[in-house]
Formats: sequence, structure tokens, C-alpha cells
Amino acid sequence: MKFALFTPLLLAGLISATCTQAGTAIEEHGALAVSGNRIVDKHQQPVSFAGPSLFWSNTGWSADRYYNPDVINYIQEQWNAPIIRTAIGVDGNGSVISHREENYRKAETVVDAAIKQGMYIILDWHAHHAEKHRAEAIAFFEHFAKNYGEHPNIIYEIYNEPLANTDWNDVIKPYSESLVKSIRTIDPDNLIIVGTQSWSQDVDKAADNPITGYNNIAYTLHFYAGTHKASLREKAQYALNKGVALMVTEWGTVNANGDGGVNRDSTEQWLQFMRENQLSHANWALNDKAEGASMLKPGTPPDGNWSDDDLTESGLYVKSIIKNWHDIDYSGDED
Repeated sequence: MKFALFTPLLLAGLISATCTQAGTAIEEHGALAVSGNRIVDKHQQPVSFAGPSLFWSNTGWSADRYYNPDVINYIQEQWNAPIIRTAIGVDGNGSVISHREENYRKAETVVDAAIKQGMYIILDWHAHHAEKHRAEAIAFFEHFAKNYGEHPNIIYEIYNEPLANTDWNDVIKPYSESLVKSIRTIDPDNLIIVGTQSWSQDVDKAADNPITGYNNIAYTLHFYAGTHKASLREKAQYALNKGVALMVTEWGTVNANGDGGVNRDSTEQWLQFMRENQLSHANWALNDKAEGASMLKPGTPPDGNWSDDDLTESGLYVKSIIKNWHDIDYSGDED
């Protein structure tokens, strides 16, 4: 089946894709859908949202203290973020597998706060081996589809980062099809974002054998600017040209290990690519861990009452990107 492929030229003059003074992101854009290789809003216009991703929710890892309404309110009100992502940890100690109720409550807290703020919320099953916990993943997404599926805010990210040796055709796609089926029996419409092979980089493999029979399916693209360069953008462009939609549910300004300095030159190339292709994105990570990818300096309190002095180099840079994303046109020039 052929899809109409949008280009920056055809999309010149379209509305910028974030909330404006006229209302919240949800009021302005409503339910999201997939049309061809783009994610579109209720007006059938392609949208590109910018926001942060929270860190792993695991109990005992300390990042879960940022899973609270004060933080969500701050990000929307002070950074103008129309979207935020949870990272509900599936691997390691304190995960949703061993601490189910605690992690469900953390996700619900963020979802409730995002809905109140009129934001989109990515519910991320943050796993590297999700196929080992398929039943738990189905239970998690069925719970949230039943309780929140009527809200257009919800975006289901069903597998964060499959590993390089986790095959798309034999493992990831069958797992994903079972998750999609279970969600769609409850929620027929809200976006489902499907993880791809090699830490959600091999979007080309998914594009060659996409999930069919369901609407509003997009695929996950992750990058870290210090490590990933033109070759990964080529894979992403291939997938788009094949007619699938992408969302960058996690990206970093630093190296793929989450550390190192900010690579501005590479980041700017990625930002240009995301603008040109109207890709929504969530930056890793809204946390105070002592590593380059963290937006907050170590010890920053989880009250959302932050100044620029509380932000790291990456945090200051990402704040500017998120806050001004709607003021930048698709050619990369400021309005």
C-alpha cells in the first residue's frame, strides 16, 4: 500500500505544532493519529512536539521522586512543554515486575498531572527484554487503556529499547502485535509507539515488515548525538520514505552511555532533521544523576521550583529547545 509522503515544502505554512496562548496542547490539537508517514492532529495537520523524558521509575533509584505534579506543572508552565514521557522501569531492582503497585501509582500520578495540564503523556514500558515479561506488559497497558484510554493525551510506548540481538521479525514484531491487539480491544484510537531493534535504531527493519491491520501505529527512533550521526538519520529517512511514521521518544545531547559533554554540532543536525520531518521528541532525562544526559544538577529538589542555576549544561540547552520549539519553522529558521 502506498502512502502520501509529506515534505517540508508541502508543509510550509502549516500551524506550528505545540500549545499556544489560545489553549493547551490537547485543546489545540486533540486526538493524534497516523496519516501516511506523519503523526497528525485533529485538524489532520502534521505535529511536532518537544518535551522531556523522566528517568527510570524504579523504587530505590531516587529518580522516581520527580514523578510528581509539581514537576509536571513546572515543565508545562515554565518550559511550555506539550508532552512528557514516563519511563516505567521493567528491568533491575525496584521495577514494575517486583514493585507493581508502586510503579503503577507513579505512572498514574504523572498521567493525572499531564491530563490536568493538557499535555500528551507517553507511557513507556522501559525495558530491554520486554518479551520476557509479555503478560505483565499486557496487564499494564490494559490497566491504563481501561482507566485512561478515553483521554486523547495517552500515547502507549510498548517496548523502550530492544537489544541488537533481539530480532525484529521473530521477537519484537510478534511481541508488539500481541500488545497492540490487547490495547486495541479497549482503546481503538490512541497512538501506539513500537520499539525497534538495536536500542530502537533499526527503524529500517520495521519499515520493511511493519505491523498491519491496526491504525495509529508509529515506530520508535532513539539517538544520542555524541554517538549517532548521519548513518542513523539515513535509516530514519529510509523508514519515512517507506511510509511509516516515527517518534523520537528518547534522545540525548551526549554519548549513548548517557555521559560525556554536550555535542552541539551533532545535536543541531538532529534538530534540523526532526524539524524537517515533523518528528515529536522527548529528551533524556529529567533527573539529577551525575551524568551528562541529566537536565538537573545533583541534589536538585523535586519541587519544580527551579532556576537556571539548577540546570546542567544539557538541561539549559534542552530547556531552550523545548521552550522555543514552536517558534522555529521547518526550515530551521526562527520565526
